[in-house]
Amino acid sequence: MTSPRGPRLILLGGLLAGALASCAIVQRPATDQPNAGLTLPAGFRAEIYASGFKKPRLMALAPNGDLFVSDTQSGEVSVLPDRDRSGQPDSRQVYAAGLYKPHGLAFHGGYLYVANTDGVVRFPYRDGDLKATAAPEKVVDLPPEGQHYSRTLVFGPDDRMYVAAGSTCNVCEESDPKRAAVWVYDADGKNGRPYATGLRNAVGLEWFGGALYATANGRDLAGGNIPPESFYVLRDGANYGWPYCYPLQKGAKQVWDKDFGRKDQAACDAAQPAFATTTAHAAPLGMAFYTATAFPGAYRNQMFVALHGSWNREPKSGYKVITVDPQTGETRDFLTGFLNGAATSGRPVDLQVAPDGALFLTEDGNGLIYRLSYAP
Repeated sequence: MTSPRGPRLILLGGLLAGALASCAIVQRPATDQPNAGLTLPAGFRAEIYASGFKKPRLMALAPNGDLFVSDTQSGEVSVLPDRDRSGQPDSRQVYAAGLYKPHGLAFHGGYLYVANTDGVVRFPYRDGDLKATAAPEKVVDLPPEGQHYSRTLVFGPDDRMYVAAGSTCNVCEESDPKRAAVWVYDADGKNGRPYATGLRNAVGLEWFGGALYATANGRDLAGGNIPPESFYVLRDGANYGWPYCYPLQKGAKQVWDKDFGRKDQAACDAAQPAFATTTAHAAPLGMAFYTATAFPGAYRNQMFVALHGSWNREPKSGYKVITVDPQTGETRDFLTGFLNGAATSGRPVDLQVAPDGALFLTEDGNGLIYRLSYAP
């Protein structure tokens, strides 16, 4: 497929992408089959942990181990405690409602932080709270909505807050510097500044080994295999290429996006390379580094990534969970089965390591949370 020329047509293509994505048909998963119809390596098991969500997205563990999850469509943050550590939730409670497309979650300094599409709010939190005890306090304003409306936040080892906001478009020059970038703030939202720029849609953010890692969604309408989806180690003050450049392979210099036609190859030579890549249009979203001990040793310190899948490729790509080696950039399939030919039965979103070493996986096509465990 040949991409249309010029920024205006590329912007329209981005709007078309959003419209088509919203019309995607997802069949119900085969819950009556072993592992809920999914395929995992030997010894692993998948089971549905919770259901009934509208669009579950990112997760976070409270200091006491309770699982919190955002639901962008319902405007809620829910908590699923498992106080007896049975591997099943004791209940599902709505912690906070009436939020504006909540997405990213983080616990820090006695607060639960929630990244809405228009800003970051926080709630006072005490261990064991199942409902918010106060109204949300807004600490950061963000530009709302856009083609990429989700917002992600994490806290670093420096106790500062890192917030990602995606672009308004497929390929364009943004007027708001908070778009297509990660900004860093004090915990109270003050002293904000750009940390990493040129990131079209960095939904996944995680600190590991003293470095900040990000997933990135590449542009649409450049062909079925261009550009590959990319993974980056973010560095303070660095630029990651979009909208002028994109990676073609891990570790290599980015290439100039001639369709967009701004800048030149010299600008792309200065953009940071991806440390890993995967199939184009797979839409990598949330991720988790596996630091527990319940899985075999080969999975220790691997980056697990949810590939949400995209409309913009035939045959389809994504709709699975992969591992990415942070040392070598090697990628491997871990969980498959949501994609069977042209039919899809689920769209993975985020991963979270459970207190017992299992992995939680949100899936927003059917409003589910899976629990992935290992028993040799």
